[in-house]
Amino acid sequence: MTATIAHPPVQGAPRVSVARGYRFELVKLVSQWRIRLLVLACWIAPGLFVAAVSRQSTLPSDTLFGRWMHATGWAGPLVLLGFAGTWALPLLTSVVAGDVFASEDRLGTWRHLLVAVRSPRRIFAAKALAGLTVLLLLVAGLACSSAVGGVPAVGNQPLVGLDGHLLSPSDAAVKVLLAWVCVLAPTLALAGIGLLGSVALGRSPMGLLLPALVALAMQLAQMMPLPVAVRLSLPGYAFISWNGLFTSPVQLAPLLIGIVVSLLWALAATALAYLLFLRRDFTNPTDDGSARRAVTAGVLPLVGLVAATMAVVTATTSATGSGITQDKVQHSLATAFAHLYRMQTAQLHRPAVTEAQVRATAACSKGDGQVAPEGAGNDWRCVVTWHLPGVATAGQAVYQLDVTPDGRFVADGDGPKEVNGYFLVRTPTGDAPNPLWQFDGNAELLDTTSKG
Repeated sequence: MTATIAHPPVQGAPRVSVARGYRFELVKLVSQWRIRLLVLACWIAPGLFVAAVSRQSTLPSDTLFGRWMHATGWAGPLVLLGFAGTWALPLLTSVVAGDVFASEDRLGTWRHLLVAVRSPRRIFAAKALAGLTVLLLLVAGLACSSAVGGVPAVGNQPLVGLDGHLLSPSDAAVKVLLAWVCVLAPTLALAGIGLLGSVALGRSPMGLLLPALVALAMQLAQMMPLPVAVRLSLPGYAFISWNGLFTSPVQLAPLLIGIVVSLLWALAATALAYLLFLRRDFTNPTDDGSARRAVTAGVLPLVGLVAATMAVVTATTSATGSGITQDKVQHSLATAFAHLYRMQTAQLHRPAVTEAQVRATAACSKGDGQVAPEGAGNDWRCVVTWHLPGVATAGQAVYQLDVTPDGRFVADGDGPKEVNGYFLVRTPTGDAPNPLWQFDGNAELLDTTSKG
């Protein structure tokens, strides 16, 4: 009679939780020298840049809010925000999100990671969350550093909005913070595209460059005379629409549409990256995924998302053509002039007036009246008319406008000299910058009235 020894069943090791995997992936990211260098640069360089530029005699007046960097410390963070939306944030998402999966392909460590974690779903979640954390840290550094560099260097002074009205220091601080929060949405969209490229293209360097290339393509699209429905259907518009926070009333409709579109892109691109990741053949170390699958499961759904967004925007708003019309330009110019005229009046120590008393109006033409007064161009010419209490004769000032396809314009004063024809005004305390000489404005592209 033989005895048999019963061995207890061997239980597999428990799966690694998402939280533990997240900590592991976060440590892996911040241990890389390039990530540490980026964090250090984002938390130090913007403050030094803003403080240095604010003390220069020549300001970046061709940049939105650049002409006010001598007047208030809150202009610097907005100048940096414009630069970040164009260059810095797309590059940061490329370095972080565009490489988070591809690095495992280059090192050939997928099988080791799968043995340790035993769940592709948890691996994806941990890597995506770790990349998101690092990106939020980098964006927070850009915002905080630029504010810390601008306010102590220049002062906590009021900020001139895009329609000429003054924002108190507290209002300016809140809106600057909101503007940086708003650009998180398109940053997340680019991060989702980075995850998709990192999964679909594997060790190919194109995966690393994909967010930057997509951002560049969207910037070029925003510079073209596209219909406003197409413009709002691209996530890159949210890098521009924060301008509407600095008008009164706030231009909320384009801003909210830009944020919603960006978040939809972020969710769609991340979901597509997740589906492609689950279909990867991890047993073959040379398998980087199928190019055909990357197109059918990656590119085509995003193109369909753009088409669907265009249809929704067209159906729910009155967005037609370029969105830049004569009435909008005239209204924006007259509103900004009235606000800035009050500022000039205070500089010259003249009797105070209100916008209602000034009653500023503008009459604009394009191309010397030879073309239809609509659309972008640097051939807009406007005559502003205003009134003063107790003065029978109305005043007039001429402006040349350069209107960009996104609705922003620069008004360049063309006389009379004592009003807007010179960059300085002579005040009782000395020469001061003339607020009516050159100023920025913003014509809202989207009519917020719904279609009946």
